[in-house]
Parts: sequence; C-alpha cells; structure tokens
Amino acid sequence: MAEEPKLNMLFMSLVLSLSQAAMQHMGKVTNPLTGKIERNLEQAKVTIDMLEMLKEKSKGNVVKEEDKLISETLATIQLNYVDEVKKEEKEKKEEKKEEKEEKQEEQK
Repeated sequence: MAEEPKLNMLFMSLVLSLSQAAMQHMGKVTNPLTGKIERNLEQAKVTIDMLEMLKEKSKGNVVKEEDKLISETLATIQLNYVDEVKKEEKEKKEEKKEEKEEKQEEQK
C-alpha cells in the first residue's frame, strides 16, 4: 500500500501537533500568534484527553514507532501538566496569603 508511509507521517504529525498545543496551553512554550506565554490548564487537559483518546482508538492499528511516540509524548505532557497544576495551586495559596496579610494591615 503506497499510502501507508504518508498515513504514518500524518499520524505522527498529528500527535506532535497536539503535544505542541498542550505545551502551549500549559505555558511551556510561547503562543505563536501573540508572542506571549499563556497558561490555560483546562484547555491543556482537553488536549491531553484527546491524545489519550487517539491512543486508545488507534490501539492495534499503529506501527511500533507510532505507539512509542504517542506513549512517550503522553507521558511527557502528563508530567508537565501535573507540574503546572502544582505551580498554579502554589500561586493561588500565595495570593490568598498576601490578601490575608493586606487585610490584617488595613485593620491595624
């Protein structure tokens, strides 16, 4: 089948494209349209979920290299996602602490 190499390349391109989108949503890379680092963890999670769905739906229909690519890509972006969620939680705690301290200063 002459189309097989083309399909393999398209599959790998899709996986890499979704990975790049997830990294962008996590604020790990610059948004090419705005030139800014932006973080939208909800959208990152949706993109990760799409990659997980793609892996599940393509099970048994991909070559070894494609399976390895999607598995390693998912592992990498999932670890980065957990990292960013923790970072966001820490930032929120610090903001609340600062607000509490400001209120206490105002009451004095």
